Amino acid sequence: MRLSVFNTMSRKKEEFIPLDESNVRMYVCGPTVYDRAHIGNARPIIVFDTLYRLLKHLYPKVTYVRNITDVDDKIIKKSQESGEPINVITEKTTNYFHEDIAELNALSPDVEPRATAHIKDMINLVQRLIDRGYAYEAMGHVLFNVPKMANYGRLSGKSLKDLIAGARVEVAPYKQDPADFVLWKPSDENQPGWDSPWGYGRPGWHLECSAMSSKYLGETFDIHGGGEDLIFPHHENEIAQSCCAFGHDFYAKYWMHNGHLMVNGVKMSKSLGNFFTIREILDKVPGEAFRFFVLSTHFRQQLNWLDEGLKAAKATMDKFYTALRNTPDVDLSDAKPDEAVVEALCDDLNTPKAIAALHAIATELNKTKDAETKKKFLASGHLMGLFYWDVEKWFQFKPAANEKTTGASLSDEEINELIQKRADAKKAKDYATADAIRKDLAEKGIVIEDTPNGAQWKRV
Repeated sequence: MRLSVFNTMSRKKEEFIPLDESNVRMYVCGPTVYDRAHIGNARPIIVFDTLYRLLKHLYPKVTYVRNITDVDDKIIKKSQESGEPINVITEKTTNYFHEDIAELNALSPDVEPRATAHIKDMINLVQRLIDRGYAYEAMGHVLFNVPKMANYGRLSGKSLKDLIAGARVEVAPYKQDPADFVLWKPSDENQPGWDSPWGYGRPGWHLECSAMSSKYLGETFDIHGGGEDLIFPHHENEIAQSCCAFGHDFYAKYWMHNGHLMVNGVKMSKSLGNFFTIREILDKVPGEAFRFFVLSTHFRQQLNWLDEGLKAAKATMDKFYTALRNTPDVDLSDAKPDEAVVEALCDDLNTPKAIAALHAIATELNKTKDAETKKKFLASGHLMGLFYWDVEKWFQFKPAANEKTTGASLSDEEINELIQKRADAKKAKDYATADAIRKDLAEKGIVIEDTPNGAQWKRV
């Protein structure tokens, strides 16, 4: 089955034809580790993890690189404000990031390079651009001379004049042209820095991704992904410096970008009080419900974050896990995903269509309780990063306690004790007590379901 993707560069859907079918190569921009990742950061993680899973299903080998930016002005500012050393901030925040996205069922990339471990590669890339006449040194800075690249702006589809007019371009006396961007900049004694031919300094943000992608994927590769907010200037500048440094007409063959995330129809902002970290959401629902919510909208469309939408996603996942709960265990060693799910994902990662196919399989499973259907359902979900929870643990998920989470007020042991008391009351034909226990549990957010195998419960 052939994959097709919408290529931002060509602005059309194209058949995906890898440069080397024996090793598909993909690079995705990772986090800048200065604070806990927010829900906007989660979207590209989930989107491109799903693409990674699909590529691994279709091809014998996939090399997925996602970087860690651990040298950046935001990190320096955080250190100055908090008084914590930079390395403490970056290490702590990187660990938080890994913990959070693991709960979203995001697979680890094949390579996760850190910017600070590749300074030598960045210095070599800058020198290469200087030697080829595309960069110049000025007042301790090294800048890329944008007018030297004739087709600059092709990714965003805008002229250089339009790009500059619509962007916040830093005005600086050392620039030959307003559009020129920094490859290397000086550091003072209070800033992180490294020795270089141009003095003590640190790399520009755009440079980092070009250096790390070329080291692990080669001078050209198949897919470059990220949020649409990175198209300009970050990805535009990556293309410029990489193509000019290595002398190729292209850098990545296919460019894929996910749409913006809004909260209740407006841009997420701490000042508006609508800013949420991944951890804050994971305290409310299991990571798979969070993931399912994100996948319910096509990745290229704007995603509007609503509490009601998250609750609906959790409710749908409850139904899926109920279908799994009511069927016998199966051996997944020979399980294969449903063709309709694979076909949907191969159509520009159409996750809403794939979810519709999951609903159809769940309906079939509820009717038949068939082992082969369950295997197909699980394999299809796994292809989308779903259905990895133990079924009983799913229904026993306990949200972080607050004034609104009534289901968090009881422990699993307390619930099981009450259910046993209810069972004893029913056995003694004390139905008033049994009903009172059910009602009390329901008021605390615990729903009991009587089945041929005994009472089952879940938090709601």
